[in-house]
Amino acid sequence: QVHLVESGGGSVQAGGSLRLSCTASGVLFNIAALGWYRQAPGNEREQVATIDRHGNTNYADSVKGRFTLARDNLKNTILLQMNNLKPVDTAVYYCATGRVADLSQPNYWGQGTQVTVSS
Repeated sequence: QVHLVESGGGSVQAGGSLRLSCTASGVLFNIAALGWYRQAPGNEREQVATIDRHGNTNYADSVKGRFTLARDNLKNTILLQMNNLKPVDTAVYYCATGRVADLSQPNYWGQGTQVTVSS
């Protein structure tokens, strides 16, 4: 079992920045990747960014150049730095992890944290 605890999020004006943090605990030896998904009202949940155990990152096209994902292996924590935020980034952001490197089918989810970007 893996437990994910998220922090960060909040409200910001367009062009601003926020940082999300997610710390994993529990049985982690077979976890291949950590990352973030988001879901806006009326939309399906979409993958935002992932990082595998080797530090390789992958980003959705919509956030490339604006979001940066990093991990602290000693703390089992990932940090999503979100810059130049846009109203379309408004969503509930979920930390996720799983045994598949591309995190296409996460096995565990965090509780979610709200990000609101106003114009």
